[in-house]
Amino acid sequence: MGKRTIIPFGPQHPVLPEPVHLDLVIEDEKVVEAIPSIGFIHRGLEKLVEKKEYTELVYVIERICGICSFGHGWGYCHTVEGLMGIEVPERAEYLRTIWHELSRIHSHLLWLGLLADGFGFESLFMHCWRLRESVLDLFEKTTGGRVIFSVCKVGGVRKDIDKETLNEMVKVLRAMEKELKELADTFIEDYSVKNRLVGVGYLSKEDAIDLCAVGPMARASGIRQDMRLTGNGIYDKLGFEPVVETAGDCYARTLVRIGEVYQSIGLIEKAVELIPEGDIAVPVKGNVPKGEYMARLEQPRGEAYYYSKGADSKFLERIRVRTPTNMNIPAMVKTLQGCDLADVPMLILTIDPCISCTER
Repeated sequence: MGKRTIIPFGPQHPVLPEPVHLDLVIEDEKVVEAIPSIGFIHRGLEKLVEKKEYTELVYVIERICGICSFGHGWGYCHTVEGLMGIEVPERAEYLRTIWHELSRIHSHLLWLGLLADGFGFESLFMHCWRLRESVLDLFEKTTGGRVIFSVCKVGGVRKDIDKETLNEMVKVLRAMEKELKELADTFIEDYSVKNRLVGVGYLSKEDAIDLCAVGPMARASGIRQDMRLTGNGIYDKLGFEPVVETAGDCYARTLVRIGEVYQSIGLIEKAVELIPEGDIAVPVKGNVPKGEYMARLEQPRGEAYYYSKGADSKFLERIRVRTPTNMNIPAMVKTLQGCDLADVPMLILTIDPCISCTER
C-alpha cells in the first residue's frame, strides 16, 4: 500500500466555478476517500422569512441561485398558493412552464460548457456559452432580466407574453436546435471527449437509489424519476417522458442533459401551441393561514423541495428549501472513490453543483 496524503480541494479552484470544499485522501494518483465540507458561503436566506412579507419573500427565494432562479420562485409560490387555497389561472401555468423549460435549456448549456472546460476543450466551452446567450436574450425580451426575472408571484405571473413573441421564441429555439446538433455530435462522437467520459465516475442504479441521487445524476443510472411526472404545472398535457440512460458514467450523464435540451425545446413548442387565452394572475389578499404545505419541483439539477409554514400573518413562520445539489453530494463522493486525481474536477462537475443553492 502506498503512502496516503490528504489534499484540500477548494473552495477556490482554477477549474471549478463553484466553491466546493473537499478533503481528498490520496494514495499515489488515486482518490481513496473524499470528505465534503459545506457552509463556506452560507447567507441565511431562510431567516429572512421573519422580516419579509410572503409577497416580498419571492424576491429573496429567487436569489438562492441565479441559474435556476425562476424555479425557486415558482416552488415557493406554489407552497403559499397551497396554504391559501389559491387556484392559479391556466395561462399562468403555461407561462411558468415555458420559462421553467427555458431555464433548463440555459442551465444545461452552461453545464455542457463547463464540462468541456473541465476536460480542456476550450473551443467547445465557448460555443456552448455562445448558444446559451440566445436563451438569455429570450429571457431578457420576455421578463426584462437575464439572471433574476421576478415574474413569478403568488397567484400567477407578473408579465404576459404576446402571441407574436411566443412564435418568435419557437423560431429562435428551432434555429438553436440545429446549432446544438453540431455541438452534441462533438460530445457524443468525438474520440478525445469519449476518452474522458466513458466509464469514468460510474454510479450503479443500486447506489443511486441508496444514496438518494436526483435529477440527471439518477436518470443516467437508469432511474425513471422526474418531478414533472407528478403533474406539477401542465406537463401532463405536453406528453412528457423523462430522458433515461443506464450506463451510469459521465458519458451517460452528458447524454441525459443533451437529451433534455432537445426535449425542453419540444415542450416549449407544444406549450406555445396549446396555451389558452385568459388571465395571468388572480388577486391575492389577506394573511397566510396556519398550516403547512410542501411542493416538489424538477429543477435543471434535479428534485427541489419547498416547505412553508403559515402563522395567520403576512409573515410566514418558516420556510425550508432542499436543493438537488444537497441530495447529490453523497453520490458525487461515491463516484470520486477510486478515481484518478486528474478526474476530480470533472466528477464534481458531473452533478452540476450549485453551492449557492446548497448553503442558501
